[in-house]
Amino acid sequence: MHWFHSNLTRLKECSTLLVARLQSSSGQTLAEYALLITVVAVGLVLLAMLTFRVELSAAFGSATDCLDGAC
Repeated sequence: MHWFHSNLTRLKECSTLLVARLQSSSGQTLAEYALLITVVAVGLVLLAMLTFRVELSAAFGSATDCLDGAC
């Protein structure tokens, strides 16, 4: 859980730096917005994976069993 907290803190710091850069720049580019959206999306995916790790593990286990023919 400690690694999750440290990664989440790092993600927050990166997003804060990106937002500050976007606000201070007079000509924001599409690439900067895309980078910000990507960072947020990756953070949300990681958070969802950690939140639903038990359910995801069960779903992948069930899918593996079905592929083996034990459905």
